[in-house]
Amino acid sequence: MNKSSEEKRQHSSQLIPYSYYKCRIPEYFASVPLHWHGEFEINYILSGCGEFLCADEHFIAHSGDIVILPPNIIHSIRLHEAHSMRYDTIVFSPELLGSSDNDRCACEFIRPLVSGTLGMIYHLTKDHPYYTELVITVENIFSCAKGNSPQLDMLMRSELLRLLWLMENNGDIFRKAETDTRSETLRPVLQYIKESFREELSVEMLAKQAHLSPSYFMGLFKRTAGMSAIEYINHMRIKAACDILLSSEKTIAETAYECGFRNLSNFNKQFRRIAGCTPAEYRQLNRN
Repeated sequence: MNKSSEEKRQHSSQLIPYSYYKCRIPEYFASVPLHWHGEFEINYILSGCGEFLCADEHFIAHSGDIVILPPNIIHSIRLHEAHSMRYDTIVFSPELLGSSDNDRCACEFIRPLVSGTLGMIYHLTKDHPYYTELVITVENIFSCAKGNSPQLDMLMRSELLRLLWLMENNGDIFRKAETDTRSETLRPVLQYIKESFREELSVEMLAKQAHLSPSYFMGLFKRTAGMSAIEYINHMRIKAACDILLSSEKTIAETAYECGFRNLSNFNKQFRRIAGCTPAEYRQLNRN
């Protein structure tokens, strides 16, 4: 896996190998565009529902569902119809599970999950035979993350391993066949957009990254991402604009230009459509 293609955000450190996020869609952000990172991720849906795309799997997660992802899985989250969704997320380093150890647990399960040799069921629902135990375990994991202490890190590690044990015991962790998937075909395109979304981009340029014809590429991208490539670029630009609006005092025009928009009117239009408010309103509401 090319490390330069991973999400740039640092989710964990050697001292604290996880990050906890309290999330609301669309109040905090309109969507989570397709991306990947080198850490595990657990999402616990507290209320509402949302659409998840994980590798080539598309599903709607409802209140009480658990979505767990191994490293380097391409995934996204967006609104389902007009519903909002409130959920907790923890992103944690494989090191927290002992991925660098040489015992048989690390060799047979943890490292194969990290490398992709083993796959897992991403979407755990109330129909799962161990659902009650899974929820108790996941709630303990998030309680440890919120407590944020060295002592609770020990408990978190044991609860994370218990979560994987429950899944493995039910057959939710399995040997994965080597297949070329739609999301893997688009991985170089997503990386190219991530590096170049501030520049002028065309469907022809993106199709070239995937070695596909423009017409086939457009259909593949829409089926995989649930939106056109141009729409995805706009989402990336608006997401970057949201970060700038909250972390700097740059003007709306400066923000628009820095994120790849050359027309302020179009920026305002796209921002309202995706974020549900004007840039100025977003800055004021979220800073408050």
